[in-house]
Formats: sequence, structure tokens, C-alpha cells
Amino acid sequence: MVLKRMHLYAFHEAQGHLVDFTGFAMPLWYEGVTAEHLVVRDQVGVFDVTHMGRSLVSGSEAGSFLDYVTTRKPSSLRHLRGHYTVMCNDRGGIVDDLTVFRFDDERFFVVYNAGNREKDYQWLITHGRDYQVQIEDVSDQIPMFALQGPKASSTLQKLTSTDIQSIRRYRFSWIEVANLKVLATRSGYTGEDGFELYLWDVPLTEPDNAIRLWHNLLKAGEEFGIKPCGLGARDTLRLEAGMNLYGNDIDEDTTPFEAELDFVVKLDNGDFIGRTALAKQKEESVSKRRVGLKMIDRAVPRQGCEVYKLDECVGVLTSGTFSPLLKQGIAMGYVRPEDADEGAILEVKIRQRLCKAEVVKMPFYDTKKYGRNRKP
Repeated sequence: MVLKRMHLYAFHEAQGHLVDFTGFAMPLWYEGVTAEHLVVRDQVGVFDVTHMGRSLVSGSEAGSFLDYVTTRKPSSLRHLRGHYTVMCNDRGGIVDDLTVFRFDDERFFVVYNAGNREKDYQWLITHGRDYQVQIEDVSDQIPMFALQGPKASSTLQKLTSTDIQSIRRYRFSWIEVANLKVLATRSGYTGEDGFELYLWDVPLTEPDNAIRLWHNLLKAGEEFGIKPCGLGARDTLRLEAGMNLYGNDIDEDTTPFEAELDFVVKLDNGDFIGRTALAKQKEESVSKRRVGLKMIDRAVPRQGCEVYKLDECVGVLTSGTFSPLLKQGIAMGYVRPEDADEGAILEVKIRQRLCKAEVVKMPFYDTKKYGRNRKP
């Protein structure tokens, strides 16, 4: 299988450890997962996330169309604002989680997971046939970088005359960065403050401006110890923050209510795909709930490990790792609702040994010391 190469392939090949990630040649790490993880928590790091999917949805019925295919009513967004949401199937299962940003009355920007690029685009095309909309896959024409960490604002500010602090959470603005026109959204997948930066109209065959922007970001962040970061740190950071990974923690057999994503489901905002099934589940309650587990015993939990209570299997882990920040094992998974209360003590079966773990509130870290809401 020939892996797809994105704009920064030459840099990643020279500096990083490349792996196959859903058909893309992507860096798993450069210096190392722990170093890259901690620099994002403490300072700033930058990720190339151009492999993710991006579509422009436009037309007189763009808002009502997106209201129908997602659960959170994008038509209610003000201009230059966005939100996190999901697309569901008729059973209420999650087709994908994504972000939707609104440019104006008739134009929206939709960003979704790399592994679902083709599936999501076809889902939009199929369900858009009855609406006056145009749907354009622009994934390969818009390089996407994520600048994340408590020093992300200071780093980006060095490259633009725009007041970065004026861009609030899940809002966006067109800014000039190192003489390049960039769409900056205050969003990310690490739990930290930061920006996702989109460079318009840069095809794979002409990557020079993408390379230029990448190196300018690295140069601007030098005083803060910035590092390029790979998929390994991206995964450990999002897990510490209690964020879902599609295909692991959420999928088409899992509903938003089971995944503790109730806030993205607006049952009172009109019809959407999956609404009937979700309304029924809301009334009848769920059969499983996503929880965070912090290991009490010294052990590293992994996806697929069974969760026990009094010798009875009550759930399974969907993500697990050794937290570089907390220096202990952490995990997410699904258990019976009666076993999901914060403070409950359960056991995780790791290599045929039952290891104690506590159900904890996510994110796993102290939000006064880490994350975008940390205290100065």
C-alpha cells in the first residue's frame, strides 16, 4: 500500500519517525512522545494535522442542511464562530465527531477525522441531495497546523499584527501570519489553549507556503522551547484531557449520551438524523457510560482491557496509556451506569492480573494548574 504524503512529508521524513496512520505517512514522534507531550502542557508545541478532513458547505440551505446532519444546530451559530458536534446514523450511533465553523449566512467550514475523510464526505454528499447546497472537499488544498500550549498565543502573536487575544474560544478570524493569509480558529485537541491554523489554496503539488508557515511557527516559538509534535503526543494529550478518539472511544454503535456528550445533542432544535433514536434513549436511559479511570495499582491500561467489579466483568477500556504528566496509568472506557459514579473502585484486567482503579472526573489533570482554564 502506498501511503499518502502531505505537504510537510520531507520534513517529517527527515526529522520524525513515520508510521502508517489511516493510510497517511505521518510522524509518530520526533524527539519522543514524553518530551513532546510535556512541552505542550508546559510551553508550546506544533502539530501537522493536514491529514484531517475539511469540507466547505455553501448555499442558501447550508444552515438547514447542517442542522439535519449534525446534532447541535449550526444554523444558530453567529458569523465567525464554531462549535464541536457529532453526526449520527438513524440508530443514534456516532458517524463522526467534528467541528463546524460559520463564515456567513451561506458558508460553513466542516472539519472531521482523518480516518473518516472519505466516509464523511460521502455522508454529506448523500444527505445533501435534497438541499440547495454545494459541498467541496478541500482537505488537500488547505494545510492545517495545530499550535497548542500555554505559550501558543505568545508564539503566534510574534508573527501577526492581529490582537490574538481578541479571538476567543471557538471563534475564528482571518489573520496575516508571516505575510501569509491564514484562518485561525481558537480550538484544539490537547486540552490546552491554542489555535488551529488553515492556510488557504495550497495544493499538495505546491507546498512551499505550507513549509514556510511551519518553519516560521518553529522559529517564533524558539524562546519558549517549542517542539514539533507527532501523533503519539497528540494521543496522550487528548486522553489526559478526556477527549474521545473516533474508532476507539466512539463509533457508529455508540451514542452521544453513552459517550457523555449530552451537550452536543439539541433535541428541541428540530429534526436531525438519529433524533428519534436519541430521544427514546434519553427517556429510557443508557445501558453503558463512558468513564475515566485512574490506576491505583502500578500498571498501564490499554484498549481492550476488561473492567471488573467483584469478579464480574462490567465494562471494557477503549483508550489507555501511561500519563507523562501524572506518571501513572489512566484510561477511558465504558461500564454499567451503576458502576460509573465518581470515586467508585473497579479493577482492570491487565495481563491476567486484576489491578485496582478509581473512576475519576475528566480531565485527569488539575485544571487549576493545566489546561486552557489554568489559573495564572
